[in-house]
Amino acid sequence: MAHGYQHVFLTGPPGIGKTTIIEKVCKELRLKSISMKGFFTAELREDGKRVGFDIISLDGNRCPLARIGIDSEGTGPKVGQYVVKSFESVALPILQTEMSHVTVLDEVGKMELFSQRFELAVKNVFATNTSILGTIPLQKGRPIPLVEFIRTHPSVKLFTVDYKNRDSVPYEIVNLLASAGESHGKP
Repeated sequence: MAHGYQHVFLTGPPGIGKTTIIEKVCKELRLKSISMKGFFTAELREDGKRVGFDIISLDGNRCPLARIGIDSEGTGPKVGQYVVKSFESVALPILQTEMSHVTVLDEVGKMELFSQRFELAVKNVFATNTSILGTIPLQKGRPIPLVEFIRTHPSVKLFTVDYKNRDSVPYEIVNLLASAGESHGKP
């Protein structure tokens, strides 16, 4: 990739548009016939209030990631007010399937880090020629090891999204990822 970057990650405050940027980039990459795999996280709302998150694979497979409230089975860890459900059944197969040009990871954060297998799978993708397009939370509080690994990795171009740049960032990312495919001889 130009400037030595193979991977692109976004950070910024909640609600700034990181997932929207990822969706725009994916749409443009599809138009360029660039192969992708990965997942998005989507807010789940009831009566205008956020009650949880789902994980949605790029091929449309959807499962619960986290919900507000009590875990009826008593097995899910909690992050703040959210009980984290198992998302390994969707996320791990995506990361372990055949290589693609781009792997989408929206988002790598606290809830995902209750899975050591997920953390290992993400690090394994870093060891391949696949480019990663993802999001990480802003740095605050106690560092999350995988997030810090990503934030400080020399092959990661990190964009901090704000209201001024969120309309131009998708085009920069498409150009970076498209040129990465050419420099690595990917489809």
